[in-house]
Amino acid sequence: MTKSGVLQIPSMRDQCSEAEWKARVDLAACYRLVELYGMADMMANHISMRVPDEENAFLINAYGMMYEEITASSLIKVDLAGNVLAKPDFGELGYGINKAGYVIHSAVHAARHDVDCVIHTHSWASMAVSSLACGLVPSTQTAMRFLKIGYHDYQGVVLDTKEQASLIEDLGNGEALILRNHGALTVGRTVGEAFNWMHRLELACRTQLAAQATQQPLQQVSPQVLEETWNNYQPGTRRPYGVMEWPALLRKLDRLDSSYRD
Repeated sequence: MTKSGVLQIPSMRDQCSEAEWKARVDLAACYRLVELYGMADMMANHISMRVPDEENAFLINAYGMMYEEITASSLIKVDLAGNVLAKPDFGELGYGINKAGYVIHSAVHAARHDVDCVIHTHSWASMAVSSLACGLVPSTQTAMRFLKIGYHDYQGVVLDTKEQASLIEDLGNGEALILRNHGALTVGRTVGEAFNWMHRLELACRTQLAAQATQQPLQQVSPQVLEETWNNYQPGTRRPYGVMEWPALLRKLDRLDSSYRD
């Protein structure tokens, strides 16, 4: 049911633990922020969040809703086998989950127990860089953060679970992966950390394309400085990403539209 163009979705709050509800609010916020920062692809793509107090369960978006519509109650809880554990009443719309999203996100949640959030995008910038043979070039300080980013070769629309093994191998222990001819993927121990990685990866892709569009030679940086700069962004050398940024981003959303909390 819709009212003035807004889906009327019953609240799921009384069906969740406090920990799950917080995860739902954070995940809904992440969807809104990905839209706000120009990284959404209408209703395609997915962001998932592990349920804190349940083993092998994660939250993902209902396939059919725009990112700007996502709320805490609209998220669907599934297990690693793809079984729906909980979802709101979508009425005649009957939304479920997208198989391609399940295949990618369940693979990461099953293999990377250090990861709580997974973000996958089809932004114009990440798709463009993913199609370049050179990949992401460490020509800016932001791009140097991704000096050792992983690459996963395109194998078609991700509908076959057989692709999960190579996807996980290519991601390794890293935080970011370029899906060749496809887009980008980042992970984080928190939703704030995963969003921080994706936001920076998007900036790195956009600035590279802008620089390459001038058709002028790119300024080279020595391998030693590249390595030192990359190391400055690694765990143990600085505070975890998102610790400072995430509360500020939530305040930003609350000023714009706090309905993601519903």
